[in-house]
Amino acid sequence: MPLSLKIEKEYVQSSERVKSVDFHPTEPWILASLYSGTLCIWNYQSQTLEKSFKVTESSPVRSAKFIAREHWVVAGADDKFIRVYNSNTLDKTKEFEAHEDFIRSVAVHPTLPYVLSASDDKVIKLWDWEKGWVCTQTFEGHSHYVMQVAFNPKDTFTFSSASLDGTIKVWNLSSPAPIFTLDGHSKGVNCVDYFTGNDETKLLTGSDDFTAKVWDYQSKSCLQTLEGHEHNVTLICAHPELPIIITGSEDGTIRIWDATSYRVVFGCDNGTIMVSLKST
Repeated sequence: MPLSLKIEKEYVQSSERVKSVDFHPTEPWILASLYSGTLCIWNYQSQTLEKSFKVTESSPVRSAKFIAREHWVVAGADDKFIRVYNSNTLDKTKEFEAHEDFIRSVAVHPTLPYVLSASDDKVIKLWDWEKGWVCTQTFEGHSHYVMQVAFNPKDTFTFSSASLDGTIKVWNLSSPAPIFTLDGHSKGVNCVDYFTGNDETKLLTGSDDFTAKVWDYQSKSCLQTLEGHEHNVTLICAHPELPIIITGSEDGTIRIWDATSYRVVFGCDNGTIMVSLKST
């Protein structure tokens, strides 16, 4: 079915570099982590800033996620620390040094008390908050910075990682070695996500080679290369319900792709936007 797209709201702010965003599953909240070391929670219904607080004085916070079932926010920063806050009171509940270099990404398991963290120290770690945030597994195999990790929504005991070594690796939580590696980008890989529409599982990746790729999870082959960006692709994600792939690039544009035809259906190059998507 064709898609109808409408820009609901546009935000333009040049003073703060946003490093990550996350949506709360039940509240109308967007969590943004900033290069300045600040976390912000925006209400997208009232279009107001609900909360803003400093995590670090001088280190960028590159990744932050809601842990909604615990009423927490977890954040990873360039000072190598993971910090956990109560999302209602903003009280810090936990702080610990997690890696030997910048923390690029954190991911929260959908049901188990686990958080993954990925770092410039080339490793990924699994943390169990019910065991006092002990590291229960370390995943090694990448030869450069690990830029992002993402849990497989169809098989939550597995996850994928994107690295500047140019590869994507798929892992099982019970093993420190990868299950398999995807190698097809000509430069470093910045981002990874899963597309699970039509009862299929595909991997989505974005790279410094200016392209995004769609991978078949079963055959481990590249199904499509998405071309059109003029600089590094640093963001890729799949719409949870519609057949939509979203990419963001250092060329200053965001593109929305049809996940069936792989054609661009929308583009934006100014500020931050909220788009209403629906089938027509």
